[in-house]
Amino acid sequence: MEGEIRVVSRLLYGTGMRLMEVLRLRTKDVDFDRQVIVVREAKGKKDRVVMLPASIADELRAQLASARDLWQRDRRAGYGGVEVPHALERKYPKVGQTWGWFWVFPSQSVSTDPQTGEIRRHHLYEARLQRAIKKAIASADIHKRVSAHTLRHSFATHLLQSGTDIRTVQELLGHSDVSTTMIYPHVLKMAAGKTASPLDAIRQGE
Repeated sequence: MEGEIRVVSRLLYGTGMRLMEVLRLRTKDVDFDRQVIVVREAKGKKDRVVMLPASIADELRAQLASARDLWQRDRRAGYGGVEVPHALERKYPKVGQTWGWFWVFPSQSVSTDPQTGEIRRHHLYEARLQRAIKKAIASADIHKRVSAHTLRHSFATHLLQSGTDIRTVQELLGHSDVSTTMIYPHVLKMAAGKTASPLDAIRQGE
């Protein structure tokens, strides 16, 4: 479980995805060859593409191998498969049982679908990661408010600090309006504590 949490956390910071976008990832949407991850039906019901950080590739492959073990176990047990979009399930009733639609981060336990009575496997629950972050923050003796969304904010802020243009950051974050992304340059401008005062330069020359 700790390995899963580590990979989720690194994806949040390394791609700028929202927490539920990471938890709802399907195996078919991770493309190691192109080094990209496809985020399906994100906020606003639009797909987008984010980078797959090279530094996390091996951990992500290991996570997929672990997920495949669970998928194979579910197939042997005859479970109903994972949840898929309703229109797709109506057209292809067994698609939820295929490997491509399986969760990258599946829950370790199965549950009964209250509508169909089928036994399914859900993705990793949001609360698991939130508890892990809370524990890590306490261990690090950090007293600021930190959440999974903080990692997404850090992703955007650090990209802008490194010179990435605002439109690219907008696309990576999945903002429909650039005005939403413009909060980040505002935050950077407020980070005056990292900018040397000209007075200090004068004093150093004295």
